[in-house]
Amino acid sequence: MSTPDSAAPSAHGLVQVNYHKYDGTLHWNLRMHRLGEDEHGVWLGLPPNGVMRKGHDPDVTIAEAHVLLFPRDAWWTAVFNAAPRSTEIYCDITTPPQWPSRDEVTMVDLDLDVLRKRDAAAPILVDEDEFAEHQVRYGYPPDVIASAQASAEWLMDAVARCAGPFGGAHEPWLAMVDPAL
Repeated sequence: MSTPDSAAPSAHGLVQVNYHKYDGTLHWNLRMHRLGEDEHGVWLGLPPNGVMRKGHDPDVTIAEAHVLLFPRDAWWTAVFNAAPRSTEIYCDITTPPQWPSRDEVTMVDLDLDVLRKRDAAAPILVDEDEFAEHQVRYGYPPDVIASAQASAEWLMDAVARCAGPFGGAHEPWLAMVDPAL
């Protein structure tokens, strides 16, 4: 297990992050710096003005730095954004992240998202309509639906209570990708 230190991320630790939809279609994808691991999972970071893309669309530049947490054996991932981005925490409900190699992580985005705005105390659950639509379109099995719903409920509670990784665990990792923090 490694912990954050003052060393900046290097290009030698790049990881390809691929979110897919349930039918296998490429969804959000980007390359991030491997920062390390702790009791919460694997942390990757994207410096300010990093890029990502949706499917094969053109790159989208993200002004603020952010870190992404890939927990072990959980049905979600979590993005922690630097200020002034209005969304402080953005959790995607996904299948458990899979690591085909040290340089790639992949998972299926199951539509539901739990987020907390920087100026709000309570998290919100979004994209329930998309989740319902895709259950029909993609034929989500009952166990996938149940796991996604259970993860969303768990995240709503954990984010609201600032429990586990939602209690500031991201801060030293974020400082690694944005020394201005």
